Amino acid sequence: MRLLVAAPLLAALWAAPAAAQVAATLGAGVGTVRTERGSSFSAASLAPVIRYASPTFVAQVSGLVASLPQSAWAEHGRLHLWGTTPRLTGRFRLGAEGMLAGSSRTGGSWTAAAHGLGELLWSAPRWGFGVGAGPSSGWIANDPVRFVALHTRARMWWRPRGPEGATEWQLSVEPTRFIGAWFTDVGAGVTLRQRAAILSLSADARASKIYGSTGAGSGLLQIFLGRALSLELAGGSYLREPYQGFPRGRFFSLGLRVGVSPPPSSRAATPRVVRAPALVAQMRGDSAVVRFRFPGAKTVGIAGSWNAWQPQPLRSAGADQWEGVFVLARGQYQFTLLVDGRNWVVPAGVATVRDERGGMVAVLVVR
Repeated sequence: MRLLVAAPLLAALWAAPAAAQVAATLGAGVGTVRTERGSSFSAASLAPVIRYASPTFVAQVSGLVASLPQSAWAEHGRLHLWGTTPRLTGRFRLGAEGMLAGSSRTGGSWTAAAHGLGELLWSAPRWGFGVGAGPSSGWIANDPVRFVALHTRARMWWRPRGPEGATEWQLSVEPTRFIGAWFTDVGAGVTLRQRAAILSLSADARASKIYGSTGAGSGLLQIFLGRALSLELAGGSYLREPYQGFPRGRFFSLGLRVGVSPPPSSRAATPRVVRAPALVAQMRGDSAVVRFRFPGAKTVGIAGSWNAWQPQPLRSAGADQWEGVFVLARGQYQFTLLVDGRNWVVPAGVATVRDERGGMVAVLVVR
């Protein structure tokens, strides 16, 4: 288990992030679950999430506390780590991923699982792929069986062009050697980010001569009601979880999440440009470079029409300077800056346009 946690941390330290963003959210909602064994229950829950993200390292801790029927309680916790090295040659990198999860409920029953994976990655601005392998294991209370499975994975991702929001497709194939037999999971998903909503859809299938074949599909819709509040609606089905012994089931949930939400949309209702020059990116090879000065800032991120308005950390360049390097086609883009993880700032002296919510975003030109 120490190896599973240490591998992503070592990869992250090799590429120590110069800037990162920390976000914390809290969800509250209700849901219902029905399993393939015929049992069903409804629950009210609280779900906190803390996420630390930089271009080369992501750490996320999430939890769930649910009130079950008959005065019972259930808890679930999950730690996910992901890190990559700098480029080794060409567009190749090494990556590492680790995950620890545990669940318990009233009465003393508990389960746990651990996964680790090393990966060779190749990525371009719009698409990439990775292949890797690593160990997986699980523990169930009062069950003497202990095992380590071999988990392998090949995956691809693709981000079509489109400055108005973003779309990301993913495909993965994961053969696993589990207690003397193989099963293969195939997953496909798409995430659509448009204006003030995010929609994620996924489909999964499991094929195995020994463990049987089955399928599942689910969806999550997140609607941002303000700068710190969103409505979340989720439903569908999920596959069996063999490491912790969870059966296949169907679910539906509805809730509110308080925390950091995306900045205003890039689509301008009336493109009214302030009398100031647009920020023109400097070119460094095939990359566009931007720099900003923020004395005393600890972190600075940039969110723009090219990255679905999701803050991306800038690199500290010394002397209160913060730098971002992007691969962008020629054209005009909109952006805003996130300083110290809480203050949205439009840089002074840069042309701006009014967005559809009445706010202002800055203009970036790539020539």
